[in-house]
Amino acid sequence: MSELAERGARRLEWAKDHMPVLAAIREELKRSRAVKGLRIGMALHTEAKTGVLALTLREAGAEIRLASCNPLSTDDSVAAALKEVHGLEVYAKKWQSTEEYYENLHKVLDLQPDLVIDDGADLIFLLHTKRRELIDKVRGGNEETTTGVIRLRSMEKDGELKFPVIDVNDAKMKHLFDNRYGTGQSTFDGIMNATNLLIAGKAFVVAGYGWCGRGIAMRAKGMGARVVVTEVDPVRAIEATMDGFEVLPMAKAARVADFIVSATGDRDIVTSKHFAALKDGVVLANAGHFNNEISLKDLEKAAKSKRHVREFVDEYMLPGGKRVDVLAEGRLVNLAAGQGHPVEIMDMSFAIQAVSAAHLAKHAGELEPRVHPVPEALDDKVARLKLETMGIQIDELTPAQRKYLASWSEGT
Repeated sequence: MSELAERGARRLEWAKDHMPVLAAIREELKRSRAVKGLRIGMALHTEAKTGVLALTLREAGAEIRLASCNPLSTDDSVAAALKEVHGLEVYAKKWQSTEEYYENLHKVLDLQPDLVIDDGADLIFLLHTKRRELIDKVRGGNEETTTGVIRLRSMEKDGELKFPVIDVNDAKMKHLFDNRYGTGQSTFDGIMNATNLLIAGKAFVVAGYGWCGRGIAMRAKGMGARVVVTEVDPVRAIEATMDGFEVLPMAKAARVADFIVSATGDRDIVTSKHFAALKDGVVLANAGHFNNEISLKDLEKAAKSKRHVREFVDEYMLPGGKRVDVLAEGRLVNLAAGQGHPVEIMDMSFAIQAVSAAHLAKHAGELEPRVHPVPEALDDKVARLKLETMGIQIDELTPAQRKYLASWSEGT
């Protein structure tokens, strides 16, 4: 075993030891044989928690191939351990080129998967464009993140989605915890690892007040920052205001920002029209899936020079001597420059992935080719398992209470 793989094996062991919900699901899948014999192609951030999910599904009898869903989000030690120690087919490395990234996705699809587990919908996109000969083989898929769900709903609207996909991202046991508490903590893991700069006392701009933006804003406030939120949704803007944050359009927020973190799932959040307003030394980071929220093309054109000042920091020098520091090439900062979400968060998210894969294996033939929610019963199952692992008990409704809630005729 290489030294790199040995380090990855320890990370896998640590993650597995702190994922009790997925452990319970693993035993259930082994008993039910729900995924036994299936070929499952996965494109997920290739790090320790993902490795535990892949090994869980293989232990339950599935054949697995795994690639990263982002060129910068692979933990090379974990990828090495999965290959050298566990014999898993893994096609991922950190700092891979765009060409290598798509080559690896194609290698996953060469498995001719029955199910796909995707994060950002690149696997599913390739199946509907470059690899259409495989579509009839695919029973269905899971999608992990907001950006991917947006793409898939657009495909569904245009009548292009050819198999059912489970919207794992919007399961309660995913977005309420993964997006808010996971992204909230891991974004700062990436920022602090990349910069070693102080957050307290700084003007911290969060672009987007969805579940991810809420989590980032909450953590920034807790670290002593002055938090400013930018939004296009009037309801979310009101919510941010009532949560105690200042709300500004990006054109004004850019003037005061020491940090700007985008978490919108859309493109062109910080562009050439904002650069002139930025302060010297401002830090730009992205917590959305794709590296198009900060317009690096615009920044490259505007800059007089660019230099690599830290492992995950590129400094762009603008006319007049103003410096703009971009983290992790504008890619997902929590994974490109950090370790990703906390283990206990991904325990819940990947438990949802596992039970959703089993649900598809059993019911895909009954589902229309569109985006489907995670069944409420599966969401509740994962929630109850999580409470059990935490040693927390809750009340149950009495028959009389159930009857009362189900009736429109009973008075007070």
